[in-house]
Amino acid sequence: MELFDNHKKLFSTAALFFIVLTILVAIIPAWRNQYNNAPLPNSVPLSADAAKGKEVFISNGCVACHTQQVRNISMDKVWGERPSIAADYADIHRQSIWVNTATLMGTERTGPDLTNIGLRQPSKDWNLVHLYNPRIVVKESIMPSYSFLFEVKENPDKNDVVINVPEAYLYGKKGKVVAKPEALQLVAYLASLKQTKLPDGSPTPDFLYKQQSLAANNNSQNVSGNTLNGEALYVANCQSCHQANGEGLPGAFPPLKGSKVVLDDNAALMVNIIMNGYTGREKEGFGPMPPVGTNNNLSAEEIAAIMNHEKTSWGNNAKQVSVDEVKKLMDLAKKVASNQ
Repeated sequence: MELFDNHKKLFSTAALFFIVLTILVAIIPAWRNQYNNAPLPNSVPLSADAAKGKEVFISNGCVACHTQQVRNISMDKVWGERPSIAADYADIHRQSIWVNTATLMGTERTGPDLTNIGLRQPSKDWNLVHLYNPRIVVKESIMPSYSFLFEVKENPDKNDVVINVPEAYLYGKKGKVVAKPEALQLVAYLASLKQTKLPDGSPTPDFLYKQQSLAANNNSQNVSGNTLNGEALYVANCQSCHQANGEGLPGAFPPLKGSKVVLDDNAALMVNIIMNGYTGREKEGFGPMPPVGTNNNLSAEEIAAIMNHEKTSWGNNAKQVSVDEVKKLMDLAKKVASNQ
């Protein structure tokens, strides 16, 4: 009992116990994890701009609403090709000796997971417009505007990156919206977020539970031969650029309403654009389209459902496609891509 009567011995013992416990429970496991885990062989280190963009991402609290972890359940399959593993985070280090490692994995999804956003939404134009005011491209978005990462110039310099902002969102300001370096760095970081493929021969972890198909509202088969909900798939894969009304965003993303490509009875070009992307409309002021079908691993059934939704919506009345037709055109699109 002498220990409890001597406050010096009591506090010294408590301090020693705390230090030893900290070393055993926190420091040694962290040290072992650092040396027992390594980045995947195919992982790409952050560029200088992306590294600065990561700091912008952290300093603006993006980690509070966006996760970077694909959980091992089927509902997370939309965020990546596989569940996340420890090696995905092995190259995330302390910001500095005084600043701890940022919790980029996140704890809440107020917004979508960003693990694979560099493949899901690689468009630089879209990301810049979205940062300036998310409501321009996603009307229901509750994400705050980061307009302070931009400036309005009446006469932009030759090297300035000008983004296309509808006049209604300028709120009376005159001039062109120009991205500051911080905005470009942040977009560079987002573009770098791509889930690394596992080395050849390594089994890809399966998602738990069976992936449930998106049933059509009336649960009836359409011409494509399946019951997938084309509207829901369009919302998940296409709407952020082409908008809910199919009219796109003037000067940024082309309309699908009345589009010659969508209305064409020969669906070869439409499937090729979905699978391989498209870069032929820059002169018209539209940014390049990424290969959504390839990036998002869309099946022939899903692509057929999306195409038929686009061909029969917003006043469009075009010939629908079948799953078998889409499968053949997907094979053709893959051959085109391999020959480029």
